[in-house]
Amino acid sequence: MAYVIAQPCADVKDKSCIDECPVDCIYEGGRALYIHPEECVDCGACEPVCPVEAIYFEDDVPADWGDHSGSNAAFFEEIGSPGGAAALGALPHDSALVASLPQAVAS
Repeated sequence: MAYVIAQPCADVKDKSCIDECPVDCIYEGGRALYIHPEECVDCGACEPVCPVEAIYFEDDVPADWGDHSGSNAAFFEEIGSPGGAAALGALPHDSALVASLPQAVAS
């Protein structure tokens, strides 16, 4: 089990969660952030600092947002488990679920 970042993060990418993560398992994609399911240690440090309440324990993600647990895992299919996000920096791709979401309009 792991935490996942869900729909509210798309086009926001606040990154407060990255600063709180003690194991560097939160990676940046083109439109959203993703938690590596194998690198996450389930500490929960990221959840309370997310300003858009996008981080959930994987079994608690609202079903009407789609399969964000699968979406987070799919994001890592190309890169595997690099052992930390900091060395990679922002990656230019997103999961198919996040890529299919309507682009958020800046307010």
